[in-house]
Amino acid sequence: MFSHIPVLLSEVIEGLDIKPEGIYADGTLGGGGHSEEIAKRLGEGGRLIGVDRDEAAIEAAGKRLEPYRDRVDIVRGNYEELPEILDSLGIEKVDGILLDLGVSSYQLDEGERGFSYRTEAPLDMRMDRRQSFSAYELVNGYDEQSLYRVIRDYGEDRFAKNIAKHIVAERSKKPIETTTELAEIIKQSIPARVREGGGHPAKRTFQAIRIEVNREIEILEASIDRLIDRLAPGGRLCIISFHSLEDRAVKNAFRKAEDPCICPKDFPVCVCGRKPKGRIITKKPIVSGSRELEENNRAHSAKLRIFEAV
Repeated sequence: MFSHIPVLLSEVIEGLDIKPEGIYADGTLGGGGHSEEIAKRLGEGGRLIGVDRDEAAIEAAGKRLEPYRDRVDIVRGNYEELPEILDSLGIEKVDGILLDLGVSSYQLDEGERGFSYRTEAPLDMRMDRRQSFSAYELVNGYDEQSLYRVIRDYGEDRFAKNIAKHIVAERSKKPIETTTELAEIIKQSIPARVREGGGHPAKRTFQAIRIEVNREIEILEASIDRLIDRLAPGGRLCIISFHSLEDRAVKNAFRKAEDPCICPKDFPVCVCGRKPKGRIITKKPIVSGSRELEENNRAHSAKLRIFEAV
């Protein structure tokens, strides 16, 4: 069963500032936890568009949101396609958009999906299984320099060079096919004294591969400005991130949208003509309180940032 405890739920609902007659979009529907709370608050004329690229998420959220189907549209797709999805539904502007960038516990726990380094499974990690490119193609196809770049940039692992070297050496003997094979190679690439402390040695590399396979940072950076453009005046974009790369991308995009001027700092007035698209509501990200941290382990790294359109 696709289960997903919604992180920062009350903070998201407050941040979206939901109007009963408003139109909202959940670009990362997941199990429908956030969307259910949004739908509950919508009245006559209110509408929610839920989008997810994972077929299992679409099925699970559909069941959860069944009582609200009179006000909910569910579409299988990626949130980067949200502007086009809104066009197809005849919607020009929305009053709020939510992105929860976390990987669901269902995806991690379902062995065959290949997201977890703890469970033996084929190397996969595709959030949308319609795409052909998977972790198998990445691990066995990228050259050593490209592997190093992915692990360094998206995993921020200081042993990225050694891990890439060991992967290339091992796959020269035979293709690397399973999660446990890869996890063991990574483990052997890291000095024993380092492995003894901290979490699982494969955690960072698995994160890096998942991000690359699903183009997570690339899609995020390319989408935020387009999503802000679809907000009605006063509409809000709420984004929950779970690691520093995502949070940095969100923070930078929000800053640019709030202050897009590219004139030299010593110019007395702006001449570039770029106008602010809105304002940042959260000068610092909102994080979970002590009670949520006790009840939901996923909440520990969650950060919520909010932007309001003018």
